[in-house]
Amino acid sequence: MEGFLLIKNVWSASWKVTSISLLAISLAACGNGGAKPTEATGDKAKETTAPAQAASKYPEKAISIIAPSGAGGGWDMTARTIAKVLTETKAMDKPISVENKPGGGGAVFMAEYATKDVKDNYKLFVSSPPILINHLKKEGNTPYGYADTTPLAQLTKDYGAVAVAANSKYKDLKSLLDDLKADPTKLTVASGSAPGSMDHLVSILPAFKYGIDPKKVKYVSYDGGGEAVTALLGGNADVLGTDASSLDQYVKAGKIRVLAVAAPQRLGGSMKDVPTMKEQGVDAEFLIWRGFFGPKNMDAGAKKFWEDSIKKMVDSDAWKKEMTANNWETDYKKADDFKAFLGQQETQLKDMLTALGMQK
Repeated sequence: MEGFLLIKNVWSASWKVTSISLLAISLAACGNGGAKPTEATGDKAKETTAPAQAASKYPEKAISIIAPSGAGGGWDMTARTIAKVLTETKAMDKPISVENKPGGGGAVFMAEYATKDVKDNYKLFVSSPPILINHLKKEGNTPYGYADTTPLAQLTKDYGAVAVAANSKYKDLKSLLDDLKADPTKLTVASGSAPGSMDHLVSILPAFKYGIDPKKVKYVSYDGGGEAVTALLGGNADVLGTDASSLDQYVKAGKIRVLAVAAPQRLGGSMKDVPTMKEQGVDAEFLIWRGFFGPKNMDAGAKKFWEDSIKKMVDSDAWKKEMTANNWETDYKKADDFKAFLGQQETQLKDMLTALGMQK
């Protein structure tokens, strides 16, 4: 039990180059009796000003934002929201495309990104705790993690949720867990990522807290939240564990029923009437952050551009509107703070997975 008790602590633990060059030129001019910078410094001036001039031109072409999953899940929705708001607020004046690259809960994408795209300033991606978990877990792990990227910002926070199809006989979490406890193989639990992943942990957390051996639960993974929902609606799965916000559209359409959210208190919007796990006697919380990343060897000018643009984006009314529409909460951390947070959470997750016997 102590292993999973760590989850609450883990997920509640919160996650001008040109002007400088001009100043340097001015100082050089003063020190040389007001001589023109290029005359006074020659080749040295070119070395000093060229990088700043090059950086100021970024971006010069279209940008790709990758969602390392199929369409319809939390990563996909986050990537498309970023593209939409950056365009609407004119924080970005170049075209932005969103690409889906599913596989292994983001591990397939990371293998390519961390080896082939280390200097591609025009390819960025969104991620969440799986970028840490996939690097630490024993089964289906990847040698690549957040250290193989340039963390740019944490954007939002979300919470885990457990859902069933709208026509399911289950109306509350307890009745579902009672049947699962009687026979852990009776029901099929699905999610959009591999065993040992974030969605897997969301799915088995309430069962574990209810005294059910999580290793006995019949778990099936799909490439992305959208495919997992399709399996649920098609009768190929009985239960779905994922992030609450990605279920919003299905709740509004009357296609699924959310039995519980792993939040400290009830959420708003379409989830306002959904009780928490704690309300139903299951002492569990599961916080999910989402962030924005660039390549490991990202150019300093490109990084500065994105830091400024992201801050403008999250402060905009357009972003706040999207947060409300998607039942998300902004939880912004700038690049340096986000990177420090990831290091702390990686240590905590390693301890948790070790306690569960799921570490590599």
